[in-house]
Amino acid sequence: MNKDRLVHSLAVARKCFKIALEQGLSEEEVQTCFLIGYLHDIGYEFTSCGVEHNKIGGEILKRCGFSFWREVYFHGEIDHQYESLYLKILNQADMQVDKYGNDIGFDRRLEDIKSRYGEESEIYRKCCQFVDEIR
Repeated sequence: MNKDRLVHSLAVARKCFKIALEQGLSEEEVQTCFLIGYLHDIGYEFTSCGVEHNKIGGEILKRCGFSFWREVYFHGEIDHQYESLYLKILNQADMQVDKYGNDIGFDRRLEDIKSRYGEESEIYRKCCQFVDEIR
């Protein structure tokens, strides 16, 4: 992964940690949230354009026996049947941290995505819908 992606992943891990603490999760659960956040974009290493990086990363983690591979596999997805507290925390954290690792909140994150992909892009529209569901 490139440096920006690593910085983003570490920042998402720290944001997951913070959210988990705020929700009163146990020390073990907080550590699990950190690890999920850190690994959530591992699939980018195995795709040239980032398409389905979540599914690629989830499948790799599943093969390696990682218990929380589903959280990685389904992060950023709107239409899915899998639900977990860890997935909610990951999505909340990921949608507040920009590609440089800055905790910028939902609105600025959407503006960042819009500036990179365009207001009419599918990814931007999907992210807007996704943030609406998270809130």
